[in-house]
This record gives sequence, C-alpha cells and structure tokens, in this order.
Amino acid sequence: VPEWLAAGAAPGRLGRSRRRPAAGPRLPGPRGRARWRKARGARLADPGGAARALGAGRPLAPSPPTPRLAMDLRMLSRELSLYLEHHVRVGFFGSGVGLSLILGFSVAYACYYLSSIAKKPQLVTGGESFSRFLQDHCPVVTETYYPTVWCWESRGQTLLRPFITSKPSVQYRNELIKTADGGQISLDWFDNYNSKCYMDATTRPTILLLPGLTGTSKESYILHMIHLSEELGYRCVVFNNRGVAGENLLTPRTYCCANTEDLETVIHHVHSLYPSAPFLAAGVSMGGMLLLNYLGKIGPKTPLKAAATFSVGWNTFACSESLEKPLNWLLFNYYLTTCLQSSVNKHRHMFVKQIDMDHVMKAKSIREFDKRFTSVMFGYQTIDDYYTDASPNRRLKSVGIPVLCLNSVDDVFSPSHAIPIETAKQNPNVALVLTSYGGHIGFLEGIWPRQSTYMDRVFKQFVQAMVEHGHELSNM
Repeated sequence: VPEWLAAGAAPGRLGRSRRRPAAGPRLPGPRGRARWRKARGARLADPGGAARALGAGRPLAPSPPTPRLAMDLRMLSRELSLYLEHHVRVGFFGSGVGLSLILGFSVAYACYYLSSIAKKPQLVTGGESFSRFLQDHCPVVTETYYPTVWCWESRGQTLLRPFITSKPSVQYRNELIKTADGGQISLDWFDNYNSKCYMDATTRPTILLLPGLTGTSKESYILHMIHLSEELGYRCVVFNNRGVAGENLLTPRTYCCANTEDLETVIHHVHSLYPSAPFLAAGVSMGGMLLLNYLGKIGPKTPLKAAATFSVGWNTFACSESLEKPLNWLLFNYYLTTCLQSSVNKHRHMFVKQIDMDHVMKAKSIREFDKRFTSVMFGYQTIDDYYTDASPNRRLKSVGIPVLCLNSVDDVFSPSHAIPIETAKQNPNVALVLTSYGGHIGFLEGIWPRQSTYMDRVFKQFVQAMVEHGHELSNM
C-alpha cells in the first residue's frame, strides 16, 4: 500500500474527501508529500518528543478512541479497499469475469473431449459369429472408452500407468521346469485354493500369463490380471522368460519373440498337470507377440481354448522405426535398451564365448541390441531376418482358436499403419479391438485410475466369456 495512503491525511480533510472509484484514491501534491516526509522523519528521529511535550517526560496513559477517530479509521479502510479493488485486482478469480473464463474453458474442453477423445473402439472381426459372441458376452469392446480426462495422450498414458495403478498383493508358488537344451524356466503359480466357483482343482480354469519385453510376474498389469482371475475363481500361472526372474541361467540362451520353443514347453507342462481344466492364455506387448507367433505356427493343434493379447507390436520393423524417433527414443527406447543390457550382463559369463559382450553393452537402441545380441544368439544371418520372423502379422491368418487383440492406434510402440486389419478380416477366429487412445499398456480411465483400466475390463470379460460361453462359438 502506498505510504501516503497508509499515513493518511489530516483527519478533517479525510473526513470531507469524496471517493472516486473510477479514478482511484487522489495523490497529495508535492508540498503535501514533502511536509509528510519531514514530519515522519521527526517522529522517527525522536519518538518520545510528543510524549515529553504533553506530559513533561511522563508516558501518556492510553485513552479510548474518540468518535471522530473511529470515523476517520473507517474512511481510511474504505479508501484502502477501493485502492486494492481498482489497482491490485485481488478479486479476479472471485469476480464474475474470472468465473466466466473458467466456466467457458471447462465447457469448451468438455465438448472437445466428448467429441474427439471419448469414442467407441473399432471392432474388426473375420467372422460374424465371433462379432455377435463378443457383443453378447464381452460388451466392453463395443462401449465408449473414456480415457482419463487429464491424461489421454499416448506417451502420458504409457509413462504414468506403472506409477498410478496399484499393485495388488499376490502370493506365488514358484516352479522351475527343465527344457530340452538343459536350461530352466521359472513359473510363478497363483493356485487360488480359496476359489468358491471352482473348488475342484482338476477342473479349475487356468490362465497362462506372458509379460512384456523385460517384465516378470511382479508387473502391475500382471498382478491386476491375477486379481481379476481370482475374483472369477480361476488359477493363473506366469511364464517368466529365461534369466529375468532371478533364476540362474544354465545355458547361453535367453529369449526372443520369434522362438516359441520355451512357450511350447510351458504350455505342454501346464496342460499335462490339469488336462481337464479350461486352458487360456493372455500376452502383453512382447508376450503377446510370442503368443501370436506360437498360435500362428501351431494352428488349431493347441490345448489352449482361447487367447487374448494387449498392445502387441505387429510389425517389428515399424515398431523399431517409431521407437527411434527422437522423443520416443528419449522416453522409451534408451531405457528399455539399458534394461535389456542389465538383464544379460548378470549372466555375462555365459555369453562371452559366442558374443562380443562389450559391443552389446554399447548399444543405444533396441535395434542395436537385437543386432548385436538377440539375432546372433538365435542364429539369424541379419537383423532383418530376425525382425521378419518376429513379426506376428505374418502368421495371423493361421491362428486356429478365438483370439482377441486389444491395441490403441496412438501406441508409439506399435504404429497404427502396421496393424493388420485386412488380414484379421480374413480369419474368423480373430477379433481386433482398436481404441483411439490408450498408449502402450496404458488404457487409463476415470479421474484417478488406480484400481482398474480399460484393458483390465477387456481381459476379465473376455476370459469369463470364453470359459462360460465358449461352446456357443462352435454352434454359430
């Protein structure tokens, strides 16, 4: 507040002054300001002078304010209020203009969100019977998906999901199984002994879960799938790729999405334990690519009754090209490369005879890592040979069981132009569910999407539909 206003004018003049809201408080002239400064300086230099003049050095006793002084204080308060109102503008957000701006922006954003962001997914199927089955028993694939209003962009959904979504507590039973080449695979079982719907373990539905590139049974999306399966009364088993879940690597071999030998071993092992139980599988990201490549190779000759995939990279070349764009490389590519390097460096002694590990540890992208490590380990002549064999879009036409594939068209890991829509239309066993937003394994929805995502709802409804009503597909 200006000093001249804080000090005030003579009581008589202030009482007679007229307020001028349009022009604000009237400033004193140059002589008035000079007299005020002189008087103020005298008071500061000799604060007891006034008291000595009136009371010969004795302190003055406090006296109650006079009516005139009270009136002057009220006038001063009014002047101060006018000054703040017309010059400081502290009441902007509480004023009508501020509220109008906030309301207008909110309405405009709501209109944009409802018209351009919240949309029904595109359902692409190769057969009318599969489409009707999903509409009847898995209605979520035809309902409007409402992404989180404050986080619907692809990269934001992808980055925030691991931090926002909860991690349900799951108690696993670990099992190590042997492979034909002398290696071992770590399986994490959730037996669901407390299942009330399927108390007989021999017929309890079993869901095989395949995590992503560097994922394990501890990933939040895997834990959510297990939690939902527990509600349905199902049993789950998580297939951890070699060398990523803390187990020892017994042979100089890890994993890739083109080689399905380990997955075949796991499927055969699980089915042999519970041959009478309905058996389904769900793969996320690279786990989904591996699952589709397996189904494309084996066709209908699989013990799996149905399968679901989420955020699959359909064309490995297109995925790599998208992830190598500057921003995507900075946010995703480099980080995943370092994770891959860390996982193989733990078992460095197993690879030094056949692979230049120093060269591998200098890779700056997933493509460079695959060129220096993965393609060499699995015997491919070039990185292009490996990427061609790893792309599941080539084998989609050969899938012989019902498969639902959820993808977001804004997924930077799997560009929309690489999604095999035309191929899917030629296979009656395949259904693509394509959302406009959702990112990579994101699919956040709600104001604070901590407990559930759109992907979780698709998973739950689809596996329940196949377990309880799957027989209807054969009759259509």
